[in-house]
Amino acid sequence: MDSVFRRVRIRNVLLRQCLAECLGVYILIVFGCGAVAQVTTSENSKGQYLSINLGFALGATFGVYVSQGVSGAHLNPAVTLSLCILGRHPWRSLPFYVFFQVFGAFLAAATVALQYYDAIMHFSSGQLTVTGPTATAGIFATYPADYLNLWSGFADQVIGTAMLLVCVLAVGDRRNTAVPPELGPLLVGLIVLVIGISMGANCGYALNPARDLGPRLYSYVAGWGDQVFWAGGGWWWVPLVAPCVGALVGSAVYVFLIEAHHPDLSLDAERADQCHTVDNKLALELEGVELDPNTPKGCPTEGQEAKKGEQG
Repeated sequence: MDSVFRRVRIRNVLLRQCLAECLGVYILIVFGCGAVAQVTTSENSKGQYLSINLGFALGATFGVYVSQGVSGAHLNPAVTLSLCILGRHPWRSLPFYVFFQVFGAFLAAATVALQYYDAIMHFSSGQLTVTGPTATAGIFATYPADYLNLWSGFADQVIGTAMLLVCVLAVGDRRNTAVPPELGPLLVGLIVLVIGISMGANCGYALNPARDLGPRLYSYVAGWGDQVFWAGGGWWWVPLVAPCVGALVGSAVYVFLIEAHHPDLSLDAERADQCHTVDNKLALELEGVELDPNTPKGCPTEGQEAKKGEQG
């Protein structure tokens, strides 16, 4: 098997990363939209709204576990964009990451549609509709509640995605509360869960352009038609633009309120080196001189420095 693996191994790093992003998003959407399909087609008899929250949360957790070691597990174009702006991801990779993230979501929607085809047709009496009591387009993409206007929905997505980025950046910030690497994906899933529980009623907490666009494109080509773009007052662009704005807002909030105020590591390292040097010199030059117990090791008091001068 090792020889087979060597032959099929992809040597292009960017391609490996993009495939990891594709698979990670695929897992996220299969579990998330799969939960929506089960709840919708069973008319809440085999799951409730919390089932959907858990589906997306655990989908995010395992999507991150699968792809984190290869691509960093962005799984979201808004996250990739924010990391590029923060200088933590190369800009040249951005379009490739975004394409494969959307493609992974498209494939996942097709998988859910295949798995639940009979259930969807039974529930909708064979009519693939976007709105109405037997609408099934919402299995794949997000749509606003009837009471929600376009700009309120835009603000909803900005706030939700900003909260996502604040929390995700905190989990990844080792100069804040260090999180063991193996727990990171679980915490990301919990972040998605709490956002869904608290912010999902208005328009389904897309928070992710790939999560919405990929399945929306699938539903368009699979028979739901162009109403997937015009329903909700032309809602389709909001889950694409608002999460990107929200991700930038959330990143700015975390960086300027928390990360920018961490102690300067370079200065700390320089001071540590200086104290280490002084400590070595004391061992050789200040034999018999007692250090003040309240003074950090290796840093002499003014009195000790005076004694050293007298001895000299």
